[in-house]
Amino acid sequence: MTEPDARGYFGAFGGRFVPEVLVAALTELEAGMKEAFADSTFWDAYHAMLRDFVGRPSPLMEATRFTGDDGAAAVLFKREDLNHTGAHKINNTVGQGLLAARMGKKRIIAETGAGQHGVATATIGAKLGIPVDVYMGALDVERQSLNVHVMRLLGATVHAVHSGTRTLKDATNEAFREWAACSDETFYVIGSVVGAHPYPYMVREFQKVIGVEARAQMLERYGRLPSDVVACVGGGSNALGIFAAFAADPDVRLWGVEAAGLGLEASDTAASLGAGSVGILHGSRSYLLQTPEGQVRNTHSISAGLDYPGVGPEHAYLKECGRAEYVAVTDDQALAAFHRCAAREGIVPALESAHALAFAQSLAGERGAGGCVLVNLSGRGDKDVGQVRQRPRNGMETRASR
Repeated sequence: MTEPDARGYFGAFGGRFVPEVLVAALTELEAGMKEAFADSTFWDAYHAMLRDFVGRPSPLMEATRFTGDDGAAAVLFKREDLNHTGAHKINNTVGQGLLAARMGKKRIIAETGAGQHGVATATIGAKLGIPVDVYMGALDVERQSLNVHVMRLLGATVHAVHSGTRTLKDATNEAFREWAACSDETFYVIGSVVGAHPYPYMVREFQKVIGVEARAQMLERYGRLPSDVVACVGGGSNALGIFAAFAADPDVRLWGVEAAGLGLEASDTAASLGAGSVGILHGSRSYLLQTPEGQVRNTHSISAGLDYPGVGPEHAYLKECGRAEYVAVTDDQALAAFHRCAAREGIVPALESAHALAFAQSLAGERGAGGCVLVNLSGRGDKDVGQVRQRPRNGMETRASR
């Protein structure tokens, strides 16, 4: 994967667009990160916690019944849903939690949409004995009430944000304001490859364990690499995590799957790369959903974790240079894949992951028997069952929009 330049840019995307009050905090974070990354004992502690606390490596599983087509490509799931706390998010919070402790911070804050990052942050705070405050849009508090309860069980304080659309964007705004007010003793654990430098790079480095494991598992078990790697993209950390190990393999196609919501042409969408334009959001230059006047648009996705108006700057770079391709899946397509995976594979996926599954199903049919489609199953869907129960299944489509 591309390393950011000295200013934190991946090509034309990234950077550090923040108020002056946060410059010192980001400079301190970058220095602390570089020092930790150069210290083998830090990585030893990180990988030991992933092994003993998270349960890594996560398995690679062949989904033998998912497509229902004997002529389709093999579909493999990288089972991040089996991690402690039920998603890939814990990989990153372990790394940032250890860094916070190393830097002597007394408090951790985080934002969350689907609640998985909030749960993972609360978990590492409990493990390390550091108090945690989580900011969450009020709408997401309602639709992810189970995760809210879990965060509170873990000792975190959950702050419902009632401004704006009451979703992830607004939770992130509030977390940034809180960090600006008390950065001396507070560590902000950002949950995705978004934000000002060094967050996009740092989060990717903590998530690339997914791809490193998956590549080794593919070679050991199948003696080959996949033809395609597929992952959902909101901010984009699970996607970059698995893309990282395959980016230098030109025969492996990388696919990021965004949340189309009600469609790319609709106002109710969250597909920043498919329906957005270049601008500044939460500290970096990337693609985002905005009005012609530059105001951030409201977004919609059935998946709280993908309901965000921007995308990580490295994804914008990968789109521009053509190394990764980005498609979009509607709410109905994701719901169909959610039900299909549960009924045919015995796995209830997160609605975020269901977007990747919907595209993988159609892609496997196109690739044929010689293909091999690797999907990052980024999380489990316990948190989404209540919401899915309220949705009818009639007329759900399964093909993604390219």
